[in-house]
Parts: sequence; structure tokens; C-alpha cells
Amino acid sequence: MNLVRAEWTKLLSTRVGLWLLVVACLMAGGFTALFTGLAGAENGLPPVGTTEFADVVAGIPAQVAVIALVLGVIGMTQEYRHRTATPTFLVSPQRGRVVVAKLLAYAVAGLVVAVAVVAVTVLVATVYGSARGGAPDWSGDAPGVLLRSGLALVVYAVIGVGVGALVRNQVGAVVGALVYLFVVEPIIASVPATADAYAYLPGGALAALTSGDGPGDLLGTWQGGLLLLGYGLVAAVLGTVLAVRRDVV
Repeated sequence: MNLVRAEWTKLLSTRVGLWLLVVACLMAGGFTALFTGLAGAENGLPPVGTTEFADVVAGIPAQVAVIALVLGVIGMTQEYRHRTATPTFLVSPQRGRVVVAKLLAYAVAGLVVAVAVVAVTVLVATVYGSARGGAPDWSGDAPGVLLRSGLALVVYAVIGVGVGALVRNQVGAVVGALVYLFVVEPIIASVPATADAYAYLPGGALAALTSGDGPGDLLGTWQGGLLLLGYGLVAAVLGTVLAVRRDVV
């Protein structure tokens, strides 16, 4: 617990976490406002005030999972970027505990981001939807989708810590994660020969967990959730093992 508190002190002593939280909220609010403004138009979006529109909006928080991922990556790689890994591991020679503390601390940080993003999404959709003639009907599956979207942010924060432990170079880890999410996965999903594999990638698991929308045949909701959680656990375990075995440079 002392190590977890130390990680929280590191996170709160800089503005990076705050700015990422602000960006996540702005992205969620912007997407929600855009979807609400286009609702009912000739673009396939259901009209505001319906359970169908609420289901669409409820999946928006998951679209900012990249911010939670970057948060986790920075939380791990900052030790190597700022040359604090050596004193950190000298204070706590059992490196596995340090990585586990980071996983726990940034899982909680991901939870904070998730709560804020979900709150902004609901607020914007309700206020803007009411101004357009009817607030979203949250009585259907939307609450469950919101919950699962928030869970996805927590898992992505854990994955970020694992990726940071694997790569260690902050710029390389962040750029590599962004390229994978926005270039590699879309290419795999768009090529017919590989489209079926998309369902088993993190992006496909996220789509299955939240909205069920995406290219190809996706897994079931909880199958996607378990697969995404599995990615998080694998990243955490590999990151912990490598942090223990590799020299600090």
C-alpha cells in the first residue's frame, strides 16, 4: 500500500494526469455533442429521446480508451525517462511489487477517468438531447453499456502499464500504441482475408464488450470482456516479469 500511495503521489505531483483527464472528458463530450446534433438526420443515427440513441451514446466512453492506455504507458515509462527507476528499485528491491503497485494505482486512475467520462457523456447527452426535444431514454441497455465502457477504460489503463514495462521508451511506447490502434487494427479489419481475426484483437474485444458494432463477426458481450481482460492480464504479467529480469538502463 505504501508503494501504491507513492505512485499516486507521483501522479498527482505532475499535470500530465490532469491534462489527460481533461482531454478524455473533452473527447467524450465532443463526441456526445456531435452524435446528439446529428441524431435523427439521414445518417442512420436514431432520434434523441429513444432507447436506441441512449445505447449509441452509452458506448462513447469506450472510444476514449486510448487516453487511459496512454496514461498507463506514461505511468510506467516515466521511471525510465526521468531516470528514477534506479532509486525506485533501490527503495523497493522486489521489482515485482513496484510493477504491481503501478498496476493497482493506474487501475484506480483509469476508474477515475472512467467515472468522469461517463458523467460527462450522460450530462451532455441529457442536456443537449433535452434542448433538441427529448433526453435519451436510459431505461434500456444503456446503463449496462455505460458500465462496460467504464470497465474498458480501467482495463486499458492496466494494458498501458504493461506496454510501458515491455517497451520502456516513453515516446516509442506511446507512438507504437497509437499506430497499432489507429493503423494496424483498422487495416486488419478492412482486409477480407484478415477481417475475421479482428474479433480476437483488443479493438474487436472492446467493440464486442460495449456496442457490438464493428467489422466482421464479433464475439459475445462478455466473451469480448473476458478477452479484453485477458489482454490486460497478459500485458501485466509480461511487464512484471521483464521488469524483474531486465537491467535498469
